[in-house]
Amino acid sequence: MADAKHPPLCSGVPVLWDLRSILRAPCRTNLFAYGSMFAFLALTVFLLFNPSSNSSSPWLSSIFTSPSTADTYRSQFSSLFSFLFPNSSSSTASASPPQPPPAPNFSPPPLSSYLPPRSEIVSPPLIAKNHTQDADLPSSRETGDKIATTAKQPQATNRTRNSSDPSTPSPPAKNDTVKVVRGVPADRGISSNYTASLLKKQSNNNKTSNTNSSVTVPAPPVTGATQEKVNDWVKSLGKCDFFDGEWVKEDSYPLYKPGSCSLIDEQFNCVLNGRPDTDYHKFRWKPKGCDLPRLNGSHMLEMLKGKRLVFVGDSLNRNMWESLVCILRSSAKDKNNVYEVNGRQHFRGEASYSFIFRDYNCTVEFFVSPFLVREWEVSDKSGHKKETLRLDLVGQSCDQYKGADIIVFNTGHWWTHDKTSKGKDYYQEGSHVYGELNVLEAFRKALTTWARWVDANVNPVKSLVFFRGYSDSHFSGGQWNSGGQCDHETQPIKNDTYLREYPPKMIVLERVMKGMKTPVTYLNITRMTDYRKDGHPSIYRKRNLTDAERKSPLMFQDCSHWCLPGVPDAWNEILYAELLVKLNQKGQQGQLHQ
Repeated sequence: MADAKHPPLCSGVPVLWDLRSILRAPCRTNLFAYGSMFAFLALTVFLLFNPSSNSSSPWLSSIFTSPSTADTYRSQFSSLFSFLFPNSSSSTASASPPQPPPAPNFSPPPLSSYLPPRSEIVSPPLIAKNHTQDADLPSSRETGDKIATTAKQPQATNRTRNSSDPSTPSPPAKNDTVKVVRGVPADRGISSNYTASLLKKQSNNNKTSNTNSSVTVPAPPVTGATQEKVNDWVKSLGKCDFFDGEWVKEDSYPLYKPGSCSLIDEQFNCVLNGRPDTDYHKFRWKPKGCDLPRLNGSHMLEMLKGKRLVFVGDSLNRNMWESLVCILRSSAKDKNNVYEVNGRQHFRGEASYSFIFRDYNCTVEFFVSPFLVREWEVSDKSGHKKETLRLDLVGQSCDQYKGADIIVFNTGHWWTHDKTSKGKDYYQEGSHVYGELNVLEAFRKALTTWARWVDANVNPVKSLVFFRGYSDSHFSGGQWNSGGQCDHETQPIKNDTYLREYPPKMIVLERVMKGMKTPVTYLNITRMTDYRKDGHPSIYRKRNLTDAERKSPLMFQDCSHWCLPGVPDAWNEILYAELLVKLNQKGQQGQLHQ
């Protein structure tokens, strides 16, 4: 009877009567199998109805995050089925492969990581070989109808000077060969043919899609502002005329300590040349409708990462180029990693120069082209060579910079020299040399040639193009080569009635630019420079002048170029503001271009 009530589990032995029999091998195996299956099923049911948000199982998490459609359920069942039976060849439903987690969103550093608005700041601070003259000193001031000038950009903010390492960076070895990565050498040593390699790479990149040309950079420097407020601020800059304003005394200026930048040419280094007054480098440019952001060198270097910024033009553009190199170098992490590609320390006489900011993988370059069209030679009837200017050909170095990311052109001063202003047997088109041609008409032809080249060769998707206008001169009592002087000037012009007429050549420039298909931003600095009769090197263009030289008839004062630090620093502040506006207009949150 007992046997009937308690059927044997194995070998006919009652379960409760003889526990030792349960531990025998065959019975133990069966119990383990049944128990494991029950535990597995229980665990599976538990996970299906109680999923963990931290689960590392991709198929399981997808079950509870997918849309509730019939197809989705079938896909989920297939995923579960294939997980339980990985070797199954069932073809009824194919499981979708697990999707990788989405890439994290990247946002540029907040504006608060850079300088605050000016009101809150208290922070420290070439002529080609075949050219006949080394300085761009106009022989006369141009006159013409005055026209209103407009421009968009923010105003300079209060700044304190940044201390800069006065030490000169050690030049790289000229014969070293290096690997060029995105236009910047991978090693400290730079070969003399680096520029050619860089230019070749830029040219190749310009022919292909610009998938690698964009770079994420921080937003403009504003403290304690939301991104929405920053965008509104930058948009307001875009509505501002940067070039209608005044010079304001600012003790926190200049942007770099006077005498600290060893890269300034003697011609512009008024401090080391003995100029005794200092007010000329303590002014900032203040537009009437806005406040320019203080040029933050660290921020601009981030904007320029992996890029080429190129200046093309005469020695006034060299003035601006040297200014920017000094500003950026003063903010560089390691000043020893800022150097000219061929180790040069003087920047007069060669056709091109390129400064490398190695830590930022970018270059700031200058190409000598005072007319933007090509200087030429022809043989006269007697067989002698004479110089001409080819109005139908752009400058010889054009192919080397057409793929640059930012290009700043200028011309103007060399068109006032005797040979160009008189225009006799000098201007040439094709094989024809004009016996006489009006200088304004020659200037128009030259700019038209330049404009056609830009439209045909510069990719507006990749490159931003600027044209810096005519920089005013202040010769009194004569011209640059006939005793003109400005050494007694120590303060800017304050009465607008003493300003000159707008140069007719710049009116020609504006008309040419209106006919271009490539967007060109006009940096109309003529009026703002006209105020600054105090900012020129004058007699402090050369070091160690004798008393006799200083008291001489002063035949060759420089009242055309500018002392550094000085006026060209403000041009670069406007350039910086223009870049901020253009980034915002493209809606790229810190990308220079796509």
